[in-house]
Amino acid sequence: MALSADAALIGVFIPPTPQLPDMAPSMTIAVAAAALFSSVVANPLPRRSLTNDGTSLTLLYQNNLNATDDVNHVGAILLDEMPYAHAAAACAAIGESLITWITLAAHRYDFERQLAYQSFIGKAKPVQRYYISGGVVSATQDAGSLQIVANPTRDIALPVLCSQSSNSNSVYAAATASNKVVVSSGTNTYVGYRNQKSFRFLGIPYVTFPGRFKYSKYPSAPSGVTVDATAYGKQCSQPYQATGATSEDCLILNIQTPYIPKHGSTDGLRPVHFWIHGGGFTGGTGNDPGSDGGNLASREDVVTVNINYRLSTLGFLAIPGTDLNGNYAVSDMIAALKWTIDNIAAFGGDPNRIVINGESAGAGSTRVLLGSPPAIGLYQGAISMSNLGFGYALDIGYSYANTYSDYLTIEGSYNIAGQQIFSSLGCNQASLDDQIACLETKDPLAIVTASTVARYVVQDGYYVNTARLDLTGSEGGSVANVDVIFGITHDDGASFSTYPKTPVTSLSQGLQVGLGITAANAQKVIDSGLFPAPNTGDITKDSFNVTARIATDLQFRCVDQATVYAGDATGVFKSAHYYQMDRTYGGYDPNNLGGPPVTPGYPNGNPNLPYYRVHGSDMPNVFGNLGTLRDANDLYTIQLGSGYFAEFIKTGTPNVPTRYLTVRGYEKTAASIAQSGRWSEVRGKRGPIMLIDYPGTTSSYVDAEQCAWLGYPLDYYLTH
Repeated sequence: MALSADAALIGVFIPPTPQLPDMAPSMTIAVAAAALFSSVVANPLPRRSLTNDGTSLTLLYQNNLNATDDVNHVGAILLDEMPYAHAAAACAAIGESLITWITLAAHRYDFERQLAYQSFIGKAKPVQRYYISGGVVSATQDAGSLQIVANPTRDIALPVLCSQSSNSNSVYAAATASNKVVVSSGTNTYVGYRNQKSFRFLGIPYVTFPGRFKYSKYPSAPSGVTVDATAYGKQCSQPYQATGATSEDCLILNIQTPYIPKHGSTDGLRPVHFWIHGGGFTGGTGNDPGSDGGNLASREDVVTVNINYRLSTLGFLAIPGTDLNGNYAVSDMIAALKWTIDNIAAFGGDPNRIVINGESAGAGSTRVLLGSPPAIGLYQGAISMSNLGFGYALDIGYSYANTYSDYLTIEGSYNIAGQQIFSSLGCNQASLDDQIACLETKDPLAIVTASTVARYVVQDGYYVNTARLDLTGSEGGSVANVDVIFGITHDDGASFSTYPKTPVTSLSQGLQVGLGITAANAQKVIDSGLFPAPNTGDITKDSFNVTARIATDLQFRCVDQATVYAGDATGVFKSAHYYQMDRTYGGYDPNNLGGPPVTPGYPNGNPNLPYYRVHGSDMPNVFGNLGTLRDANDLYTIQLGSGYFAEFIKTGTPNVPTRYLTVRGYEKTAASIAQSGRWSEVRGKRGPIMLIDYPGTTSSYVDAEQCAWLGYPLDYYLTH
């Protein structure tokens, strides 16, 4: 029996939605269909070597984002209208065969929803017939509508349903001869493949490596070549990676798409999610399984692009008085955007609907691109997840995050990471030219693992021409007038403060250890009365709760709430939405805080009890990639969250239409939205913002009074 779209959980199977009894074709129908078409099958289309020369390819899969339930679902590949005489050969050309009624009937719910969606987006008629093995099926947007119907009296053109035998969803699954697909764009040919949920094109060079401390120039990638896009390229040079896994020559991107248009066609192009990874500008990769776009592409029908960009000193070294002006990484991001605009239509993406998104340093990159003159106009929306900024409270000290949203001068960056880099690498020559020449000879891994590295976006006068994002127009800069979403996790700062290694005896001592501040400044925090400690009897944990809250406010919440507040007040953004993730999973946890406690019935932790929602733990709520579910609401939250962000990618608003959710069978998401109401744009000092959990709830800005006390009120960018 087929499960409903939101059904199966780890170890728990929820009864499926009631369905009509499964139907099977009678022997008479099957024989008649075979006889009807026997005379016209003799002249099939020629084999097309797994290309999209003659038809578009749509991968149908009813993806509920529950990885453990994947074995209970199958997909299909939908081809364009053609005579039945050509259908079998067309399926064979992509390594498949016409799908059988037995398969459709065994997974009736899935295929009814998938085919209803094709009608919803205008790909199919309200009542649409499809060729399958030995016959014809009909589908509408109604439940229970899938059925065998009378065969046409002549060999008319109908869309074709092929089997989908690639059932592995591993991001590392190897391509095979039967699941490869070839796409041409410009003068190049790209050989990708498919897994269970998406077509995948990996390791595509978007520019030729320009050389060390040189800017990416687009176009520059080789032309007139065949690109093997069936395996990841190397990550950019960074510490802590396996030998041979990184390279200075790393400027590649990965694409996951649910749809490949017919060669040369621009019909039905999907919105594009352009992902910029985090990692403190010193690590990270577009190959990260956590940000793999296959699930998002499959469930929400968008195209995803994940990029690599140069890191650390190789991406940011800036030296006054030379042509080394830093921001090489920013030039990489812009080159990748330009490649995407020029090529993504061949992979099913709409070059006129690109939304940039990043987390942590990727969020900082999104912020940079919002104000970078060469980038403005290359995208239509932006999402900034856990962007860092401020970080220094005038009254109590503590600093880390300020360089992510306030940009150093070239001189300022060099003072922090100039001569220190040369010294650490043994480049101690008398002249600066000789020092630079010495640095050019060093192994890239030696450079990025040196005791001092450059990781700072700088005011170079071209890619970045203001000291910060010019939200008021007072600094002579420009900001892309696009729709934006900013937001954080509930406890982002817990990852950037210190849990005492030995028990503390007072709140003051805990604050000193956790924030690295003096006893006098710890007392200022206590005297303010704005950060009361819990009273659990564990003063070490109680003090860390205060530490985490202050670090979250100082480094994440205050800067991002002030950004959307100013963007709304000045109209610099087309629209602005804000969120806080209240249900998260894993993440960056240097303090080994762990997730929620294990309790009876919750062997993987009970997310209904307090736990730290740390930095980077929000990724599944965007990409839908979560292997272990703690309870049903984990699944429902990633379904809800990914739906919000996908709708923003599609339309510029996170508010998903009810009709869309009904057609797709996304009942749990519909129920949450019905309860929480619209996720409204920010308007004035009360927000509102969305607290993402299951169900979601609306709220006013969080800790606005605390941010004001720390020196960063909501109107900071309007008054400073």
